Amino acid sequence: MHYLVTGGTGFIGSALLATWHEAGHQVTVLTRQAKADTRRCHYIQDLGVIPDDAHFDAVVNLAGASLAGARWSAAYKREIVDSRTGTTHALVELLGRLKQPPEALLSASAIGYYGHQADQALGEEGSPVPGFSQQLCQRWEEEALLAQQFGVRVCRMRFGVVLDRDGGAMQEMARPFRFGVANWLGSGKQWLSWVHRDDVIAAILYLLEHRELSGAFNITAPEPVTSRGFCQVMKHYYRTFITAPVPAPVMRVLVGEMAEELLLNGQRVVPTALSNAGFEFLYPTLDSALAAITR
Repeated sequence: MHYLVTGGTGFIGSALLATWHEAGHQVTVLTRQAKADTRRCHYIQDLGVIPDDAHFDAVVNLAGASLAGARWSAAYKREIVDSRTGTTHALVELLGRLKQPPEALLSASAIGYYGHQADQALGEEGSPVPGFSQQLCQRWEEEALLAQQFGVRVCRMRFGVVLDRDGGAMQEMARPFRFGVANWLGSGKQWLSWVHRDDVIAAILYLLEHRELSGAFNITAPEPVTSRGFCQVMKHYYRTFITAPVPAPVMRVLVGEMAEELLLNGQRVVPTALSNAGFEFLYPTLDSALAAITR
C-alpha cells in the first residue's frame, strides 16, 4: 500500500509511520522539516510536487500547529487555524487533480468540536457549543468533507488527549507527579477525555480497513475521567507527598485564553461510533493505560 500523510513527524504521525514501516508499506510524508528519504518514506515540503498521475491508497491528514505551542496571541491563533484548514484545503485540491483519487481521507479533528458542555456525555451526534476550539474544528472538518465530491470516503477523527510515555500531553501532566506533587487544575471537576496513543493508531488502521465506515469518530477511551479523577489514578503510579491543586486564576495568568479553552473546561466524550463499528480498545481505562505507560 502507498499512503500520503501530513503531520507524519508529529506525536501521532511518527507512531503511525513506524507501524506502516513494520508492515512494509510505502509512505509519502508532507512535513515542514527538510528530511532525507528512507527506503519506505519519501518526504516532501509541498503538495505541488506530487504529479497528477500519482497513486495513493489513502490519505491521513494529521497536520496542525500545537495548541499548546505558544501563548494564544492573535497571530498564533491564526497559525493554529491556518495550519489545519489551509493544509486540509490544499489536500482536497490535490485530490481533485489526481487522475485516480485515493479511496479514503482520514482527517484529524478534535473533541474541541463540541465546545464546553459540563457533565453531558457526548457521542458524535452531540450538538456543539460555540467557542474558538469549536469553530476551529468545525471549519477543519468542513474542509475535509469537500473531498467527498471526488468520490473519496471521509472519516473525521475527533481526537481526545493522546497519552503515551515519550511525548504529547503526558510529559507536562506527569511533571509535578515526578517531583512528588499531586495536582489538578482549577476545580478539578472538568472532564478529561483521553486515549492511549496505541489505540489511536489501532483506530486509524481500523478505519482504513473497514471501507464501509465514514463520518465522525470520537477517538477517545470509553471511560473519560475528571481532572481530580486523573490525579487519583496517577497517584497509584507516582509516589507523591503533597496535593497542591493549581487555582483557576493562576492558570489564567500563566497561559491566558488557552487555560479557559483547554485546561479549565473539558468535554465528557465517548466513542459511540467506533464502539458501534466493533472496535475494541486496548486500554479502555485510565488505570490500564497508565500501567502500560509507566512500566
